Amino acid sequence: MIERTQVGIVGAGPAGLMLSHLLHRRGVESVVLERRSRDYVERRVRAGVLEHGAARLLRDAGVGERMERDAMVHGGIFINYEGGRFHVDFQRLTGRGILVYGQQLVVRDLIDARLAAGGEIRFEAEARAIEGIDGDRPLIRYRQGGPERTLRCDFVAGCDGSHGIGRSSMPAGTRVYERAYPHAWLGILARTPPASDELIYAYHDRGFALHSMRTPEISRLYLQIQADEDERTWSEERIWEELRIRLGEPGLHSGEILERGATPMRSLVVEPMQAGRLFLSGDAAHVVPPTGAKGMNLALGDVAILARALAEWFEDGRREPLDAYTARCGRRVWRTEHFSSFMTELLHRGPGEDAFAHRLRLSHLAYLERSTAARTSLAENYTGAATDDIDR
Repeated sequence: MIERTQVGIVGAGPAGLMLSHLLHRRGVESVVLERRSRDYVERRVRAGVLEHGAARLLRDAGVGERMERDAMVHGGIFINYEGGRFHVDFQRLTGRGILVYGQQLVVRDLIDARLAAGGEIRFEAEARAIEGIDGDRPLIRYRQGGPERTLRCDFVAGCDGSHGIGRSSMPAGTRVYERAYPHAWLGILARTPPASDELIYAYHDRGFALHSMRTPEISRLYLQIQADEDERTWSEERIWEELRIRLGEPGLHSGEILERGATPMRSLVVEPMQAGRLFLSGDAAHVVPPTGAKGMNLALGDVAILARALAEWFEDGRREPLDAYTARCGRRVWRTEHFSSFMTELLHRGPGEDAFAHRLRLSHLAYLERSTAARTSLAENYTGAATDDIDR
């Protein structure tokens, strides 16, 4: 069975769905292939922080109604160290804040919008090969229940993560820059009211901790563990005790743990992000450690650029915007990689690390606390102000 569309998109995460939606608004047809079920995709818990620019993109694309109603508006973050706490006031320093709005909600909003417009999202459709990217009619071979099908396209977008078929279809010679960190995060989603009205980043002798939230009743909390540590050795009692100690919140309520799991910490960039008529976006092209809350924001930025470039090609045949895709995304990607790595290195102690490195971190945290310039730099990067014009 051979099918036809203008843009074949592999992956129904925020990148793939937003790309499909933006293309639809410019009159470009697409088909999204997703190997998981719709229920799995809509329930998959991921990031929950939207930069100013990402939130604006959702509004401008007409999929921000629920976000405007339900998102939690934050004007800054708290940082704990040495038993104390200071505030980084994003609003005062940059004139903007962030929104706490779960990635699964962004995904649901985009799925609803695409299906309401008659969009093609094929769940439980596993892409098995991407071929012909150097020609003018690439194709995706996929299976959805029955015999293998072929989707022939003008362009293919790989939005299916760092282990997906999109990245593995890039030609030999594609550069992969990668860094693995010696720690991971043990994360829980718990039915407990947030202990703070804004996020808390905690640097502690016992390891990093993060206090976030999803709703006024649901909290998202993380503990630093070693990269090779088995998270099953952590009992619920131990998790809550450690969170109270590291966060400096002795009254943190031990609510029902709804989900738990370990997240590895790594940085990765693929260059170039394109080959022939194959373009990578989101985690297929780059991965950041979650410390800077940047993964979904980077993905949405990628596809905003890619959608414009593809639309211009279909409208008037201009290839230059497509040829410039990697360069336009790359400056923002590397700035964000640097910030995410900086936040990770600043707030985590590595196993066996010496006291000298610990004292250097304390010095930098003290500098952040007293220096308006240092806090402004952090605020610009966290809210996305530092990359507003970098890809133009």
